[in-house]
Amino acid sequence: MCLAVPGKIMEIYDRDGLRMGRLDFGGVLREACLTYVPEARVGDYGIVHVGFVLNLLSESEAQATLETLRQIVDFEDGLAGGGEPA
Repeated sequence: MCLAVPGKIMEIYDRDGLRMGRLDFGGVLREACLTYVPEARVGDYGIVHVGFVLNLLSESEAQATLETLRQIVDFEDGLAGGGEPA
């Protein structure tokens, strides 16, 4: 199974002829290639998988996805603790 995570584009720059971006994933900054989304701008949200932004999405879509991921983590934490899922 593959997982693509939304991140907010904070900076766009070129590196070795590739359009790159620095994205914010809830306070964690990571670099990703923007080649597949030439229309991307600072402030946009992108879905990132293995270092590539594959698609852009709205802020509301990004927030909904992040909330779902948080719920999954909370559920798994509840199971790991031997208790009921949160």
